[in-house]
Amino acid sequence: MGRINAANLRKSLYYLKRNGLRKTWYAVRERLDECSQSPYCRILPSEEELEGQRRTWGQGTLPVSFSILVPAYRTKEEYLRELLVSLRRQTYPGWELILADATEDDSVENIVRSEKDSRIRYIRLEENKGIAENTNQALKYVSGEYVGLLDHDDILEENALHEMTVRIEEGKLRGIQLEMLYSDEDKCNGDRTEYYEPNLKEDFNLDLLLSNNYICHFLVMKREMIQDLGFRPEYEGSQDYDLVLRAAAKIGRREEQIGHISKVLYHWRCHTGSTAENPQSKRYAYEAGRRAVQDFIMQAGWKAKAEETAHVGFYALHYEGSVFDSRQDVAAVGGALVYKKQIVGGRLTEEGQAIYAGLPVGYSGYLHRASLAQVAAAADIRNIQVRKECREIFRKVLGVPYGTIPGSEVFDASQLPEDSDWTDLSLKLCRALREAGYRILYLPDCALKLKREQIWKK
Repeated sequence: MGRINAANLRKSLYYLKRNGLRKTWYAVRERLDECSQSPYCRILPSEEELEGQRRTWGQGTLPVSFSILVPAYRTKEEYLRELLVSLRRQTYPGWELILADATEDDSVENIVRSEKDSRIRYIRLEENKGIAENTNQALKYVSGEYVGLLDHDDILEENALHEMTVRIEEGKLRGIQLEMLYSDEDKCNGDRTEYYEPNLKEDFNLDLLLSNNYICHFLVMKREMIQDLGFRPEYEGSQDYDLVLRAAAKIGRREEQIGHISKVLYHWRCHTGSTAENPQSKRYAYEAGRRAVQDFIMQAGWKAKAEETAHVGFYALHYEGSVFDSRQDVAAVGGALVYKKQIVGGRLTEEGQAIYAGLPVGYSGYLHRASLAQVAAAADIRNIQVRKECREIFRKVLGVPYGTIPGSEVFDASQLPEDSDWTDLSLKLCRALREAGYRILYLPDCALKLKREQIWKK
């Protein structure tokens, strides 16, 4: 984050054209602040760990098999060879590569044939029909229990499939079949001499996913699931996002079937033509992403419209009327708490930590997440709205009826005793609401300014 280079200058100019001077000023200040932070340092497994993984999987029957799908088109030789090397170096050997090539000549085929690895299956496509349709062609040939998606110029860490296998097996021990898994990722430059902008992700968070495809890479899905869903060509450019949204809809509330591995296992190579480096190179992709979110909304039956935010590739849902009118899954809506132009509370972890505390107002936070709608473990009761059907739960937990701030539906926290522990009560309330089967939704736009006396109480 916060790198100063030609690509980021292009992004800043594009941001200025879209959003005006004031928002650009805040965005530039935030990026400059990030420059003063410690540089990103990759955390890699030791050679001893990698060798231990190889020894483990070199004995006996392998528990899981993977098919890695790569749609190729005019792939540079050095990029393709590095991709193939990253697969051959996997400490978990139970994989096959399905490479669907739409290149007009035999340049890619010659590279693949020279590898002489029986695990690589080369599929020559008669014509280039785009990434979505080309990947659908490759899907026909998969034999693995799980299917992983890899772009033709990106790289997997050596322990990527090992980590996926371990998580799948852990799920089985708990009686859970994982349908979808994803890992953290970072970016690298063309020659892989620099790694930057790590995407350290959250566990599955539906509303954060509806705001942005934070899942992205490295994505692995059960074969039956991905073959049933397939890739839709009408969402070309955001075909993976569309796939993940439809998978999330199919899985529904069985979110324990979605696994997140909090390790960087995927390196997204950035060069001038890539979406990651140049936001205007595939402007259509972001519109396709918005339409994919809108399709999810329509299928869910919500009365809402997906619109782009100030940040390219990020979306906001604008509901007709109250969120509660459209969504029966939401029990409470919380927002940011602001004091002296700084966020001091709002979204809480299960341990009571305020996630965005200390962030200046006007900043969007790490990967813009502070500016996005998201599911929360808890929301601070000093700025919370509770749906009417859940206000009896509210009364039982907090011991007071649900009274509101005049002119709003926000709970009036002044009704609580002066010695109340706001964090403890927030956690108890939201835990009870989640146990009743509801979600807590955090909306950053629903900010509330606090007075001094509201800060220094518990």
